[in-house]
Amino acid sequence: MTASARDYAAVYSGFQAPISKIYNCGAKCAPFNGGVPVCCDTGHAIPIVEKTEYALLKKRTKMWTPFVPRTPDQKAEIADLKGSDSCAVECRGAAHCERDNRSLACRSFPFFPYFDAEKNLVGLAHYWNFEGLCWVIHNLTIVEKPFIDQFIAQHEFIFKKDDNWRVTYVEHSAAMRGVYSRRGDKFPIIMRDGTYRWVLPKSGGKMVPATKTELKSLRAGFTLGQE
Repeated sequence: MTASARDYAAVYSGFQAPISKIYNCGAKCAPFNGGVPVCCDTGHAIPIVEKTEYALLKKRTKMWTPFVPRTPDQKAEIADLKGSDSCAVECRGAAHCERDNRSLACRSFPFFPYFDAEKNLVGLAHYWNFEGLCWVIHNLTIVEKPFIDQFIAQHEFIFKKDDNWRVTYVEHSAAMRGVYSRRGDKFPIIMRDGTYRWVLPKSGGKMVPATKTELKSLRAGFTLGQE
């Protein structure tokens, strides 16, 4: 069963909180990416939505259109969606953003729901392929509790409607553990309660507490620019 357009409308209503009320993360990375926030640049991030979500967006706004791939890599990525319930879209750009009509992917970026090795949804993990590009990934302590709460609540709502999406993120979480284990490195999780944990490599997903001081070391990895 797939979440309906009405379900996504409820998600949009319940997921309004910004990552931070203090920092404009797009303004942090845009000067180092031709004036465009990385998350709004389809050269870096192609928005993927459920077809039912896109049906809702088309009723609400003219901001979104089907994504037309421009490179071989983009064509390959879009080809993987053939026959699925998802599709690739693009908006008119950051300068024309209608915040009420952002997709769930836009509202969530750069995070995805992280499931531990026991398949429990425990918090937020980042999309690791955006390390060095997304300022937020290297400044996790700016993420505020209302965003965390709404992120978790609305994803849990969607998972009740569409178990395939839950399975996708269970698998993506396991893939992240594999990536970091091969690196021999730990990665951070923002937990439901706003605290932080490191997931240790080659440990079966074992988590240990992380401090804000430790997380500041992540800032050195932001290659587009510094805070």
